[in-house]
Formats: sequence, C-alpha cells, structure tokens
Amino acid sequence: MSWMASARHGVREAPAGLALLQELLNTRPPMAYGTDLLMEVDDAQRWLTEALATWSHISGLPAPTLLLSSSDLRSLRRLRSTFENVMLASGGPAGSLPPADVPVSLVPDADGWVRIVPTGRGTRWLASALWAEALLAQQAGLWPRLKLCNNIECRAAFFDTSRNNSGVWHDVSTCGNTANLRAFRERRRLMGGSGALPPRPTVQGPPSLI
Repeated sequence: MSWMASARHGVREAPAGLALLQELLNTRPPMAYGTDLLMEVDDAQRWLTEALATWSHISGLPAPTLLLSSSDLRSLRRLRSTFENVMLASGGPAGSLPPADVPVSLVPDADGWVRIVPTGRGTRWLASALWAEALLAQQAGLWPRLKLCNNIECRAAFFDTSRNNSGVWHDVSTCGNTANLRAFRERRRLMGGSGALPPRPTVQGPPSLI
C-alpha cells in the first residue's frame, strides 16, 4: 500500500524535488472524506518515510531517517499552513510573509556545480529541504505551476500542465463542476429562486419536405 499523499487526490506529481513540497500540501484529507496524514504519528511516519525515500531517489541526495513525535506533527502542520500561505500570496506585495528561518549548505559537486543541500536535525532538516525545493522550483520556472485547487473544500495541490498555465481546479470534472453548480445555486438564491437551469440543447431534424 502506498502512503504517498498526492496519489490520494489523483493529481499529477510535480517534477523533480518539488514533488516533496506537493506531498506535504496534500497530506490534508481529500475533500470531505479521508484522513489528515499529519494528525496521527503512525500515519505521518509512514507517509514521511515513503516521501523522503522518493525525494532521495529523485534528487540523488541522502535523506535522514526522521522519527516523528506528537510535537513534530504540530510543527509539520504549521509548516504546511506556511507553504499554503506562500502559495496563496504569490503575486502579492513583497514582504508580506515572515522569512524562513532555516539553514542550508552550498556544496560543490565533482563537476564544480554548487548544490543546495538541506541541513539540520529532525523536522528542521525537512523544513530546510522544502524551502530549498521551493527556491529551486522558482529558479527553474516551475513554481507558478504548483497550485492549490480553487475549490476551498478541496485545496489539493496540483501541478498545472496546461499550455497557458490557466488551470484552477485539480480536477475539472469534480471540483470544477461542483463550483459551477454552487455558483448557479447562489445566483438562483439571490434572484429569489426564479433562476432556472439552462435549457438543454435540442437537436433539430432536417426540414420537412411537405
């Protein structure tokens, strides 16, 4: 059984190490069902172990073994909310969010390329890795395509692959249709219930020859 969070929401995985940040965001329960993976230590531990193994494979960097406690879960939930606020503030005024107080190391590899390597212990290491991946995604131009679903009852983190980066729903057939129906009902309420469902299109046959 996979404990990857994004798979529960049925979303496309973000490329490279950005998938780790997407994973954290998607630990929230899918819609009105499912569980928050950061509420119970056992669930969070299974999720984090698998997520870090996947990140390590993608990034080529070693990931420490993090053993979580109840206090760690509170830290992870705060970190999740922080990144949600960062994403929602994209395009807003500069300086509206506090700085991320996390360390990273700049390490040259054998080819002379400088890499950003997470440092720290426990959840501080995880925070370092997540902020580093956010920075790398911004430098690569990937950051604007990681979005939160516009359905406030969903808020799944999805990677927008549309040509013009115009996607707003993690799944148009579910959240998109739900939002359209909610908007229609609100318009109908404001009109005193006089609104009607749009008529179904009719198919006309060939003109009569009689």
